[in-house]
Amino acid sequence: MDKPSSDSSRAGRRGFLGLAGAAALGRLPLSHPGGWRRHGFLMSMTSAAENSGPRAGSARGLPPLKITDVRVIVTCPDRNYVVVKISTSEAGLYGVGDATLNGRELAVAEDLRQHIAPLLIGRDPERIEDTWQYLYRGPYWRGGPVQMTALAGVDLALWDIKGKRAGMPVYQLLGGRTRIGALAYTHASGRDFAEVEDAVRHAIERGFKCVRAQVAIPGLEGTYGTAGAKPAEAAAGRVANMASLPQTEVFEPAPYLSTVPRLFEHLRAKLGQEVELLHDCHEKLDPIQAARLAHDLEPYHLFFLEDCLRPEYKESFRLIREHSTTPLAMGELFNSLWDCVPLIKEQLIDYIRCDLGHIGGITAARKVAALAELFQVRTAWHGPGDIGPPTHAANVHVDVSIPNFGIQEMVFFPDAAREVISGGPEFKDGYMNVSDAPGLGCDVNEEAAKKYPYRRSYLPTARRKDGSVHDW
Repeated sequence: MDKPSSDSSRAGRRGFLGLAGAAALGRLPLSHPGGWRRHGFLMSMTSAAENSGPRAGSARGLPPLKITDVRVIVTCPDRNYVVVKISTSEAGLYGVGDATLNGRELAVAEDLRQHIAPLLIGRDPERIEDTWQYLYRGPYWRGGPVQMTALAGVDLALWDIKGKRAGMPVYQLLGGRTRIGALAYTHASGRDFAEVEDAVRHAIERGFKCVRAQVAIPGLEGTYGTAGAKPAEAAAGRVANMASLPQTEVFEPAPYLSTVPRLFEHLRAKLGQEVELLHDCHEKLDPIQAARLAHDLEPYHLFFLEDCLRPEYKESFRLIREHSTTPLAMGELFNSLWDCVPLIKEQLIDYIRCDLGHIGGITAARKVAALAELFQVRTAWHGPGDIGPPTHAANVHVDVSIPNFGIQEMVFFPDAAREVISGGPEFKDGYMNVSDAPGLGCDVNEEAAKKYPYRRSYLPTARRKDGSVHDW
């Protein structure tokens, strides 16, 4: 058969488009041979286009969905959590998200109840990106940890709904697995080097290949990250120790800067090179101090040095980079995906470790990860005890679906927390994983939550020996 000429092909396309236009205007010449066939075909196309609009169901044969209720559950099963439960017009279909902001839980809960929930009723829960943009850009006053944590709670619940309706775990909706599990690290601390060593050995026996090490600084009270010999499950819930006014840590840079390198010298001498070691500065240092510490830690080959500087001074990471090859991680206090941009695009860090629960959820995290991939920066999402199991689950759903995952911080939750919020990632042989349950794989027991009412609590503060306020 002769190949049609380009002229006849163009004419065919013009004819088809003309018929489509005529059908849209109701002027298709049905008396023309084959007119009825073309009319039926074009009408079916028109109908399909109309049904694919914003009100359409998520898949062929599924009815449209609407959000019918937004419940905000504040509970304290050994620690305060804010859970968002979004119900839909499909019987039994709801999503569970986490909107916990440690020390400001009630501010987030009221933002959700009074300002955000009324905007969600009647909306299509499957339009996740549109809802994210609407809640972030729509109010004009945007950003900040309270607003972004509330947005994250909604975002997680919507991804949970979408996964449940699709019958798939969320990681499948994100493109499927890129790895069999997420390499995890846990925390080890002590009052002296020997106690830290024992804690690291215990973590290794438990299956961890990577451990963050912190030690009490001699002469300074309440050193950050040193829960002594308490097991991880006990350290995860701290409200009993935080329910009065904030505790105060005493910090001085000189003893800290001399102690930490000696801790890692001790650990490497006793444990060798097999275990990966990390350390958290918790934003306490100025640029010169951070550069000195990163340089002094080079011989001990840290996996990374975490949060050296305050989040306001991103440009100061250049100074650290110029003086050390110790890998750097940053981002715990970021509350916007735009906070991440300068550090990533200038390759001033090696790991971005913002908190999915405080930057706007999975929708924001995917964008951060995609940007980071372009600049050879890996992820290390924040994963402490003061965010709930749904956020930990969201971390791992993202971890196992992206190409540039690095490592995942984790904690073990106490039994009381698991009674209220079930599911979440599991840990085995150094890796975290999520089940193939549809959605995020978490649920909330509202009756159990009532047994554990909110208890006021604060994060600690820090002061120098002269009494002046310092960053905790």
